[in-house]
This record gives sequence, structure tokens and C-alpha cells, in this order.
Amino acid sequence: MAVQKLYAGVKLREIRTGLGLTQKSFAEKLGVSLPYLNQMENNHRPVSAGVVLALAQEFGLDVTELRAGDAERMVIDMREALADPVFAETAPPLGDLRLAASNAPALARAFLGLHRAYRQTHERLASLDEALGREDSAVRPSPWEEVRDFFHYCDNYIDPVDRAAERFAQVGSRGESGKDMAVSYMSESGISVVFKEDTILRSFDTSTSTLSLSSRASAASQRFQLLHHIALTAQNDLLEATLDLARFHSDEARAIAKIGLANYFAGAALLPYRAFLQAARDVRHDLERLADMFGASIEQIAHRLSTLQRPGAKGVPFFFVRVDQAGTITKRHSATRLQFARFGGACPLWNVHQAFETPGRFLRQLAETPDGVRYLCLARDVSKPGGSFRAPVRRYAIGLGCEVAHADQLAYADDLDVSNRAAFEPIGISCRICERRDCHQRSVPPLERHLTVDHNRRGVLPYSID
Repeated sequence: MAVQKLYAGVKLREIRTGLGLTQKSFAEKLGVSLPYLNQMENNHRPVSAGVVLALAQEFGLDVTELRAGDAERMVIDMREALADPVFAETAPPLGDLRLAASNAPALARAFLGLHRAYRQTHERLASLDEALGREDSAVRPSPWEEVRDFFHYCDNYIDPVDRAAERFAQVGSRGESGKDMAVSYMSESGISVVFKEDTILRSFDTSTSTLSLSSRASAASQRFQLLHHIALTAQNDLLEATLDLARFHSDEARAIAKIGLANYFAGAALLPYRAFLQAARDVRHDLERLADMFGASIEQIAHRLSTLQRPGAKGVPFFFVRVDQAGTITKRHSATRLQFARFGGACPLWNVHQAFETPGRFLRQLAETPDGVRYLCLARDVSKPGGSFRAPVRRYAIGLGCEVAHADQLAYADDLDVSNRAAFEPIGISCRICERRDCHQRSVPPLERHLTVDHNRRGVLPYSID
């Protein structure tokens, strides 16, 4: 497979302007001519190996930042949007999408926002949604989608919040358990903590300064909710400043994002960055050992592993996803080249769907996506009991994985033959945009391809993909 050239003009310009350098002085420091730098910044030429080396030596840049995830994410998102039948006759080639994502990311985001608005309007019309006739029916992203995209394009790493949580964990470390430390902090702040036999995980009475937690919840959940409340109180100014920078379109989106930021703080305080990164490396990313070491759940560990993208101290780039029993993606993030579908479910050939059949066990899978990139994928079911006989049990499956280049850093890869191409199962992103022609699990035809239907011949599918 040919090595993909690195076009990072936007990133080069960001680095140069951040340093306050002119093109001429920047070119001199990189050891290239001014015209050559100009061509790289405009993506007319790829970034050379010499320039990558100079960036690392001269400026201490983590060169993995050049291959920014935003461009790849936007390419996947645009491919999905352009698979819509409305673009059937005008869909541009993949090369044009990559150029747009690299050279004009603001335009690409505007296009995605426009398509999202179109989809929402179309869905409202199809379901005779009365909201279109009301004054407040202006088409805009749903608050949930807007918040999801905020974290998605931040690479799921919020540096100020992450570092504040790490400082809190360091100051609060007095030999107490994490839960006792959080309760002690509450007491010092004049807040009483009580545990009640209740299905409500967390509630706060402002009149009595009493925080009530469900005694039915697991210890990991109780600790997480304590830290969530600490984020809302002790770190409120930081959360509000971060929300101001995000510039959400609605109060609902801002309110949902604040919950997300408080959850982020809680997770980062529960699993402080540097201590957790070192522990993950020491145990070779064994999720069960990490859960035991930090008193966290398997899901919390997996989610945190996918956020270890601090500049200068990055961990293994993981993807993380959570699906329900219907296959709907309820959480998704990727620091890898694999990007999840924005609409619909995940590929049915992916092992995350099989996790419901083998409760309590980790499933491993070597998988290859249509672009030729290979991954080591882990999957496991996650059950969240309600705490009583008649209480409903919420069941999910989580998926965690990385590119096989990092497989030697995972305990789960020890007896797998990652050098054998035949060991990798072909998976896709979404049937709507998957290029595979002979997939036996295809649910719908790819919208980017023409179909041929032969009434006298039937293969795996009732049509052939041109």
C-alpha cells in the first residue's frame, strides 16, 4: 500500500502565526526556501521529512500533531453527507474532499452544518412536525449534536479542564481513598454528603447544602458523581470560560455541554493524566488491572484511554465507542484514522456487536477498514443494574481499539498474529458509504455507487455494485 503524503498547510500556518514569525524567517529556521514553504502552506506540496525533523528539533513540536484528526474527521463526515441522494449527480471525488478539509476547513464545517440543517428539515417534513410552523422553528443543529461535535473536534481532550482535574487530584491525595478524599473536600466546603436508597444518582439541595447520592450505585459511580459536583462548584468559573469560547448556538446546547465538561473533569480527576498514562504503560493497557488500581469502571477506563492526547505527552491513540442493543452509537470518539458514522449504526461485522452474546468477557478482533488501515479491536458488554429486582438493567457494549502499529503496547495482542493479513476481518464504517462490493452483511446499497440488477442471476446480494 502506498504511503499517504502528508499535507498539513493549515497546521503549518497555525504554528508559524502562533510563533509570530514571518514566512521568510520561518522558512530560514526550517531550512527551506520561501517559495517552498509557501507551497507547503497552501497544500500545493506535501510536508517533507526534512521539515518534519526541523519542526521537532527547532521548535520541539510533537510531529504527530501535523496529522491533525480534524481533516480526516471532516473527510469522513463529508463523504457521509455527500452520500445523500440529493448529491447523487454532483458528489465530488475523494481527492477534492481532502483538499477542502485541509485547505478550507471553515468552508467544510459550513457545508456540514448546512447538510445537517437540511436533514433535520427533511425529517421534520417527513414526520409532519408542527414545529416548522412555529416562530421558534429556525433550523439549527440539535443541542445534542452540537455538543457532540464540540467534543469530537476538540479531539475529546480539553486541556485546561484536564490539567485542573489533575491538580485537584494531586492536592487531594492524603492517603485517603478517592471517595473519602472527595467527601472530605465536600465537608471542608460546607457541603454534607448523604447516601439514600434511591434511583436518582445525584441530587443537591441548595437550601441545606446537602448532596444526596444513591446507595444503589457502584462505588465507582458514587465517586464519579462526587467529582462531578465538585466540578460544578469549585471549577464553575473554568467551565463557564470554556463554554464562552465554544460559542454554542443555544442555551440548551450550553447546558448540555456544561454537563459534559463536568463529566470530563470528574473522569480526569478520577484518573489523573500523568499517573494514569504511566500506569497504562506499565500494565500494557490491561483495562481490568487499571480499573482495580484506580477504583474505576471498565467503561471509565476505556473512555479515559481515548482522551490521552495531551501535546508533548500523548498516549496510544485509541478509538472508543459505546453502542446499545439496537446497535445505536451512544458515545463515540476516535484519536485514530477510524472515524465513526454520524448517522446510523456501526458496521455489523465489528466485534462490538458480539459482546452482548458473551457477557463479562473481552472479545478481540483484528480488523481492516476499506482504506487498508488495520486495527486491534476490543469489545465487552457493560451492564448497569438498577439496584433492585424490578429496576431495569441498562445494557451496552463498549469498543476500544488502536492501529496495529501500537499493538505491542497492549497485553491483548500477545498471542495474535498481527503480521498475517489473512487474520484481519474486513469491516467498514457505515453501509451507506462502504466501498466493499461483496459484503454478506450489507444492509443497504452504497449511495455513492450505481447498481446493476440482473433478474436472471442472484449472488450474496440481489444486485451488483458498479
